Amino acid sequence: MWQAPPAPADGREWLPALDMPAPGPQNRWTVLLRALLLIPQFVVVWVLSVVAVLVTVIGWFGALVLGRLPGFAADYLTAFVPYDTRVTAYLMLTVDRYPPFRFRAPEHPVQVGLRPGELNRLAVLFRIVLVIPASIVQGVVYAGWWTVSFISWLVVLVLGRMPQPLYETTTAILRYRMRYTAYLLMLSSAYPKRLFGDQPGSEPDGPVSATRPLVLSGAGRLLLVLFILLGLVSSVTSSVTTMVDSDDDNDDSTNPTQHVLAPLVPGPAGHGRG
Repeated sequence: MWQAPPAPADGREWLPALDMPAPGPQNRWTVLLRALLLIPQFVVVWVLSVVAVLVTVIGWFGALVLGRLPGFAADYLTAFVPYDTRVTAYLMLTVDRYPPFRFRAPEHPVQVGLRPGELNRLAVLFRIVLVIPASIVQGVVYAGWWTVSFISWLVVLVLGRMPQPLYETTTAILRYRMRYTAYLLMLSSAYPKRLFGDQPGSEPDGPVSATRPLVLSGAGRLLLVLFILLGLVSSVTSSVTTMVDSDDDNDDSTNPTQHVLAPLVPGPAGHGRG
């Protein structure tokens, strides 16, 4: 049973952590067929995400009363976020290890550290509003990555590995997305931040993994800026297209809540992403 952990002894704000190994060789066959191989996982994550939304709604009421997530909600959501992150990491070509069909996978190279604890009731009450800026940021960078994902896929397919700058940028996007989801689901009181990585030596006890601390090179930062610009162009184009379609069909596709909740299911920005 989950229990709220004590606050950090040094008083520093603790952010959800992502631990991943450095980029290594990948099987070109698994890279070639990556999207097809993940079809069963997409189905599983979709089902899990539907449950996650229901658990989050119930947990939101509980957090307003208790000042923290109820135990059952914390248990499920702290299992769901790492599962979703492992699938997304495999989809984004950062690892070649297929994500297992189970919540607990200590042997998998992608690990997520979450410490759900006490929550500010006022921040919980307005969570869906407070999270909008972070939703825009993660939507833009994720859309930018997917805009050139075919080129990234070709590069990894030809080289048999992900180049270091692309790896740095992709893991930065993946980590921000994970932190955004953790904040949205009330697993963290820390607002998602550090999209452009950490400062060297930010881990007091030394590096824990290739992504903790996550230090971006100059090329990695430049590539991230490029993804942001591409994401902005993609978002503007998508908004214009949506407005035209809405005028024609009078649908509800511009519902902002839909965009806030979009990261609960992995996939291209144009298929459920905000």
